[in-house]
Amino acid sequence: MNRGSYSTKRRIAKLNDQELEAGVSDKGSWHSDYSDTAFIFIGSLPYNLTEGDILAIFSQYGNPVFIKLARDKESGKSKGFAFLKYEDQRSTILAVDNLDGAAVLGRTLRVDHTYYKNRDDDEELELAMSFDKPQQRR
Repeated sequence: MNRGSYSTKRRIAKLNDQELEAGVSDKGSWHSDYSDTAFIFIGSLPYNLTEGDILAIFSQYGNPVFIKLARDKESGKSKGFAFLKYEDQRSTILAVDNLDGAAVLGRTLRVDHTYYKNRDDDEELELAMSFDKPQQRR
């Protein structure tokens, strides 16, 4: 296990526990710093995982509407990190709290809130994943 990831996981768990004990409201939580984004960053992914594999893991915490697995432009191979957007920002809290530090195929995932700016070629992928508007799917 990556010692740094374990240390980060412990700090996040401690912070969450302190907020629960103190009765901190949702608006006072450190998660609220990211209340305006439904994106998460996923790092240290096993290189052989596909977008479908990642969706299978992360859909247990909400409905993903966008995924961007970073790939090498020439070889098409995964670079081991991805950005995922949920339909609902509350799902990001569940994913960060439950999957940061989780082991997948011998690798320890890093999962955190993030901001992500769509590029032009990302728009088509997001539209294709829009399950609530089937008439717009291509």
